[in-house]
Amino acid sequence: MGLFSIPKEVIKNRKLVGTLAFNDFKTQFSGSYLGTIWAFIQPVVTVCVYWFVFEKALHASGVGLKDGIAVPFVLWLIAGLVPWFYFSDALNGGTNSLIQYNYLVKKVVFNISILPVVKLISSFFVHLFFTAFALVIFALYGFLPDIYTAQILYYMICMFLLVAVLVYTTSAIIIFFRDLGPIINIALQVGIWATPIMWNFDALNINPTIKGLFKLNPMFYIVQGYRDSLINKVPFWEHGMLSLYFWGFVIVFFVIGMVVFRRLKVHFADVL
Repeated sequence: MGLFSIPKEVIKNRKLVGTLAFNDFKTQFSGSYLGTIWAFIQPVVTVCVYWFVFEKALHASGVGLKDGIAVPFVLWLIAGLVPWFYFSDALNGGTNSLIQYNYLVKKVVFNISILPVVKLISSFFVHLFFTAFALVIFALYGFLPDIYTAQILYYMICMFLLVAVLVYTTSAIIIFFRDLGPIINIALQVGIWATPIMWNFDALNINPTIKGLFKLNPMFYIVQGYRDSLINKVPFWEHGMLSLYFWGFVIVFFVIGMVVFRRLKVHFADVL
């Protein structure tokens, strides 16, 4: 079987993937009075907390852009948090997908290769709402949607594929190495600060070599892309070298993910 056997299986079973993803989304908050509404309340409350802490408590002012225009801190913060929330939630969910659906993994006739994607799509429902919420907030501040806003679709695809190639590796390994879960959680806690979400990368005054290391984080490309689409109004093709690096990263981990998942797949049912 080739490297593209799993993507082909996902496409072939796309209706089943969609059904499982929607059911997964609904069951996350089953039993609560507000149900799936909690999925939308949580990110909004988190944004409000960050906004209050940074802008009101720590008196963070508007972020200055290269053209000298200052943007309200809350807009700059939301543009960075929107993609990060999806990345964090999807990476955690996708990594634990096989463990969560272990009863399906043990079924000989079920195609378990689609399970990581089910969790990614389930998380994507919240991301779509949060993106719409961000667009409304931007519009209220006078930043109306334009042609650059459409670039978010491109960066959404980039982020989805990035998480997908990562979780096919992590979801397979965590079955045999359960410590991977806490390791990923710690990495995400560090990552939200290592990625320029809470601080302005352009204002960072350090050695250019060290500054360049921050760009090796693939989420730098995504976060910067969302801000370029919503605030900076910079077309994605202006980041030529960064785009090449990002897609090179995705391709490398695609190969790793497909090889690791396929080789370990035969042992999943025995370990679970």
